Amino acid sequence: MNERNLGDVVLEVKGISLSFGAIRVLNNISFNVRKGEIRSIIGPNGAGKSSMLNVINGVYHPQEGSITYRGETRQQMKVHHAAAQGIARTFQNIALFKGMSTLDNIMTGRNLKIKSNLLWQAIYWGKAQREEIEHRRKVEEIIDFLEIQEIRKTPVGRLPYGMQKRVELGRALAAEPDLLLLDEPMAGMNVEEKEDMCRFVLDINDEFGTTIVLIEHDMGVVMDLSDRVVVLDYGRQLADGAPDEVRSNQAVIDAYLGVSH
Repeated sequence: MNERNLGDVVLEVKGISLSFGAIRVLNNISFNVRKGEIRSIIGPNGAGKSSMLNVINGVYHPQEGSITYRGETRQQMKVHHAAAQGIARTFQNIALFKGMSTLDNIMTGRNLKIKSNLLWQAIYWGKAQREEIEHRRKVEEIIDFLEIQEIRKTPVGRLPYGMQKRVELGRALAAEPDLLLLDEPMAGMNVEEKEDMCRFVLDINDEFGTTIVLIEHDMGVVMDLSDRVVVLDYGRQLADGAPDEVRSNQAVIDAYLGVSH
């Protein structure tokens, strides 16, 4: 990816350490994310990548370190704070409502945007009706953006894996995030599906101005999409820098070839 002028730091993780019992999952991890960038986290299986995303959006609470988001520093993020402050997430294992349609799944991503109370929603009148129409308009825009009009009424449990990944991305986009955390969005996809997902990631970043933190195993994808890359290996931080710097780092090469283990 060509070098770009990135904005100010919007997220900084500093000295993050996370353990489950005697197992050290993350050990003194520090890096930042700048506004408008695509920031990748890479590493072999078991490196701690998904755990790092779980710390950022408040699913896991680290024993050490701090998280600074939009200038506010705290030892740990809480899930509801992360969502309310514009952090959205997709998951390595798809977490959709399989019996619901594509449209209804994406609509669930609008929950935090709903202002009317349950009574007004139940009678579906006045403000609640206008709000529902507006939310559906936003969702239809996302459906058009992701080119999934033909499956908008299809229960997602009937969709192929690659399409389910696209619906999950749509649900995250429905929250209108400032910071989008993507956990292996291209896992299990064929070449054509990967190319489509790469295009969507770039367009989300470019057209919506969304800052993206990406976990991905396909090194070609990572090197093409990323502004900067941080490398983890068994909870340790091996490298942090531009894609070309990381690609030529001997410690990274050794970790991926298994030399260091």
